Amino acid sequence: MALFSSRFKQQIPSPEEALPGRTAVMPVPPAHEVLGTPLTPPWPAGVEAIHLGMGCFWGAERIFWTLPGVHTTAVGYAGGSTPNPTYEEVCSGRTGHTEVVLVAFDPARLPVEEVLRRFWEGHDPTQGMRQGNDVGTQYRSCVHWTTDAQREVAERSREAFAPRLAAAGYGPITTEIVRAPEFFYAEDYHQQYLAKVPNGYCGLGGTGVSCPVGVVGSAGA
Repeated sequence: MALFSSRFKQQIPSPEEALPGRTAVMPVPPAHEVLGTPLTPPWPAGVEAIHLGMGCFWGAERIFWTLPGVHTTAVGYAGGSTPNPTYEEVCSGRTGHTEVVLVAFDPARLPVEEVLRRFWEGHDPTQGMRQGNDVGTQYRSCVHWTTDAQREVAERSREAFAPRLAAAGYGPITTEIVRAPEFFYAEDYHQQYLAKVPNGYCGLGGTGVSCPVGVVGSAGA
């Protein structure tokens, strides 16, 4: 079992290898601990969601709930094969999921360019199956888009950020940019964790390199 778990810490399991999961969904708190808004859709008119993975989701979520124009945030698991996984299962490496933050925002007040700038600058997107001292497939970087506009800005900003990272001595960007797969809410105690535990663990660390996403996003093409 130890060898099996160790192997999957760095390798996404196939659907056949993944844990079976369950049909029961995770209970979701009725309201955001900070914003007081629902964590689940339907969203208000004009609000759209994007799912972002940038390492441990505790610190990542806090980055986004502080932004004006964000309707709500929630943490969960996505990109794997196991339905309705638990935190322990995801951490085993045997579900294929990564930890993600659901950000529901109003693009009329908060452009997706700014959301993605915070994403790129808030972590190191070159580390593959880890983020700092947090090692495993659940810490891989990802943008799970829900609109074509999000996809276009994510891809353009990645291409604009990559040479700046290279100039600073970093390797290639390993961030996955894909259409949002199914999002599974994490357990209640993970939601807005750093609001509940202000001195709790936050393993995020950016590169210190500025991302030119706003300029790129407004330039078109």
